[in-house]
Amino acid sequence: MSKETEIVVEEGKQDSSASTEIEAELGTSTTVFAGHDHVEESHGLLIRLLLKLRTRNPDATGPPPDHGFTAWSQVALCHLAMFNTWGIINSYGVFQTHYTTTLSLPPSTISWIGSLQIFLLFFLGSFSGRATDAGYFRPVFILGTLLQLLGTFSLSGATKYWQILLAQGICTGVGNGLVFCPAFAILSGYFARNRALAIGIAASGSATGGVIFPAIASRLLPRIGFPWTVRVIGFVMLSTACLTVPFFKSRLGPRRTGPFLEPGAFKELPYLLFSISMFLTFWGLYFAFYYVGIWAKQVLGTSNTTTIDVLSVMNGLGLFGRLLPGFISDRYTGPLNTLLPFVAFSSICLFCWSAVKGVGGLYAFAVFYGFFAAGIQSLFLATLGSLTKDPKKQGVRMGMMLGVISVPALTGSPLGGALVQKGDGTYLYAQMFAGASMALGFAFLIAARVASVGWKLKAKL
Repeated sequence: MSKETEIVVEEGKQDSSASTEIEAELGTSTTVFAGHDHVEESHGLLIRLLLKLRTRNPDATGPPPDHGFTAWSQVALCHLAMFNTWGIINSYGVFQTHYTTTLSLPPSTISWIGSLQIFLLFFLGSFSGRATDAGYFRPVFILGTLLQLLGTFSLSGATKYWQILLAQGICTGVGNGLVFCPAFAILSGYFARNRALAIGIAASGSATGGVIFPAIASRLLPRIGFPWTVRVIGFVMLSTACLTVPFFKSRLGPRRTGPFLEPGAFKELPYLLFSISMFLTFWGLYFAFYYVGIWAKQVLGTSNTTTIDVLSVMNGLGLFGRLLPGFISDRYTGPLNTLLPFVAFSSICLFCWSAVKGVGGLYAFAVFYGFFAAGIQSLFLATLGSLTKDPKKQGVRMGMMLGVISVPALTGSPLGGALVQKGDGTYLYAQMFAGASMALGFAFLIAARVASVGWKLKAKL
């Protein structure tokens, strides 16, 4: 048998095997439709379409390379993907300030736009991640990128609240959810030993975007107005998408996924306590990112430029907050031990925020909170991995955790805005709520550590 024939036969076997897997995933079989030729034909067309959409890379054999141009280029592309997702989300404080002054709506109503983006990113992340595992990385990623761009350019023409909510909250939010998990999921095929470093560099794209997008808004809003400023942001996102869409590729082929839910995980005390901890922590986490600008303008009387610059500083410190904790965790302490002080100091920063009386104190708050809050976002999934002893369960438990934190991510900032409104414009109640929520999260995080390793202070976890 010639080499070419062997290749054809092998590809035929792969297609047959993949077809069987897809039929299993669809929960149907062609034998069910015996006697109905037109239904069988449609079913066969569906199978062939899904086979063509699947990511197929038969050359991906052996362990992850952990180095080389291809591997690190994927890290750079993931950095750009996070630039377009979390970079925009972390910049929402600019939009919150603008909408509050132009739409004449209460802050709690406006913050639903930003919180909806985060909710959809986390909630849809588990679904898009599973689709990536099943081999559909490229169609999912392309669809997500198109929705991000559609939502951004549609926002430039929006003038009413419902239009903004639909464009920025829902359309862009769904796009973020389809991009976020798949982009990170494919890095696991390229890195094992250097995975923490690779993920840290990729995740820092959120800090890059969180600095650049507010800077664009700061310089252009007074000159060309909101619609064209948003269009410029859209063109920046389009330029990065022109790199990520054609060159992003999964190294691994389709692989079977486990069950979607594992209710028994909540019977394990460490997992249950950690889930409660992260719910409370994320409940207060994003309030400052959304409201620090409008607070500075209303309470301190700062200019629009200063409010945007403060948000840029907060996001810029996130670069170090995402890289340094991962290094400390891998080298010395473990993720949970590293996460503990980051949650504690984030809570302290939120309590101290109420005591800020000048611009200097405002910048100090932005520096410290930006650093510690970024550390939480970079460590919580790694901490979950350290608490999950069975590697086969990590995927489903991470998906469940994303679902858990999507709820506080959705409701935390609007609840804080409602407290501002309840206090007749006073932010003290909202600041105390955010700080207390994270303090309770810290307490449950300690409980999760004790439930896992007891009171062994030197245990690496």
